[in-house]
Amino acid sequence: MSELKTNDKDVVVPGEILATGMEFLPSYGTYREGDKIFASRLGLFNLDGKVLKIIPLSGKYIPKKGDTIVGQVTEILMSGWRVEIGTAYSAVLGLRDASNDFINKGADLTHYFNIGDLIVTKIVNVTTQFLIDISMKGPGLRRLRGGRLIKVDSYKVPRIIGKQGSMVSMIKQATDCRIVVGQNGSAWLSGEPAMELLAEKVIRKIEKEAHISGLTDRIKTFLEKETKKKIELRSDSNGI
Repeated sequence: MSELKTNDKDVVVPGEILATGMEFLPSYGTYREGDKIFASRLGLFNLDGKVLKIIPLSGKYIPKKGDTIVGQVTEILMSGWRVEIGTAYSAVLGLRDASNDFINKGADLTHYFNIGDLIVTKIVNVTTQFLIDISMKGPGLRRLRGGRLIKVDSYKVPRIIGKQGSMVSMIKQATDCRIVVGQNGSAWLSGEPAMELLAEKVIRKIEKEAHISGLTDRIKTFLEKETKKKIELRSDSNGI
């Protein structure tokens, strides 16, 4: 008979037994020995159906195909733009992935993106040498105007966004800020200055307390106290 030995969102350590039996499946940060599944690293236990995985508590961002991220244009090339995405390797946005328009070679590329621009973009390819290709073609991918960028721990991004965007939705409701949280740990905030500061304060609180159960309720209570608003829990597909 299969049995869970720990609870969802518990902090676990390497070698800790997570489950017994063959009903559950090991995934990232876990491994099976016989009929037992163990944690292979320190982190937050996550149960997704019958799949067990560990969410690391901290670490450097590792770019993956399909990630939606926030980056900053740092260089204009002959064939596109170089974009800083918070890793040791910069990404390249090619002409064909920059716009649905056809961009002629030799065109003034600053009409599309200029140095310093912040963009929401998607990783479409990562080679074994960590050459990273990104694209602006897709829902929600765009240039960000105004606002400011803050850095967060990329491993805490799922907690900042919440299930179906519920956590970031609360912050948006309370502060009336526009917020985009990239999977690379870059978060863009835009709103009234005092509300931007509050949004950042809440995000830092989530970072600090990500491993403690009951986080959603604590953040809701905190936001209602700070803003004197009644917050409704709801999903938000635009968290990223």
